[in-house]
Amino acid sequence: MDRIRDLASKKAVVIFSKTSCCMCHSIKSLFYELGASPAIHELDQDPNGREMEWALRGLGCNPSVPAVFIGGKFVGSAKDVISLHVDGSLKQMLMDAKAIWF
Repeated sequence: MDRIRDLASKKAVVIFSKTSCCMCHSIKSLFYELGASPAIHELDQDPNGREMEWALRGLGCNPSVPAVFIGGKFVGSAKDVISLHVDGSLKQMLMDAKAIWF
């Protein structure tokens, strides 16, 4: 859990992902399209990925990926991010975290 918190606090937007996950790809694309440059941690390529996956589940992320953090705070998984985007609040969250500037 400490490793997750440490990694999540190093950049304005942090996404925990897996290379084989299509929803992860979609969420990463959404952030790039919005102008953000997230830190991406691919759990299936990290030697500690399995432990990090369990820690993410402990935070309430089920499925464990994608798990999105903005400004060091856990935002949620794909459905949460998409809901925020649809209601217009995702962009403001990114601006507040200084991940985008417009």
